[in-house]
Amino acid sequence: MKTPATILEEEIRRLLEQKGRVVGSDLFSDTLTLRGDLGLDSFDLAELTVHLEERTGVDIFQEGVVNTLGEVRQRLDSDRK
Repeated sequence: MKTPATILEEEIRRLLEQKGRVVGSDLFSDTLTLRGDLGLDSFDLAELTVHLEERTGVDIFQEGVVNTLGEVRQRLDSDRK
C-alpha cells in the first residue's frame, strides 16, 4: 500500500507533466507553495483534491485552505481514514 506522501507526489507529478513541466526529484520540498512555486491554478487544485480524496479518503480542503506541500502532507497524514 502506498503512503500518503507517495500518492501526493504521484498526483503532483501527473498534474505538472500535463502542464508540460519537467519534474525533478527536488520538486517535493514541504515549503513549496501550490500556486506560486508549483504554478497550480484553481482547476489544478480542484483536480488534485478529487484525486487525493479518491485515493486516500481525505479532503485536503475540509479544514480550510492549504498553501504548501507540507500542509497537504500534514492533512493527509492526520486525517487519513
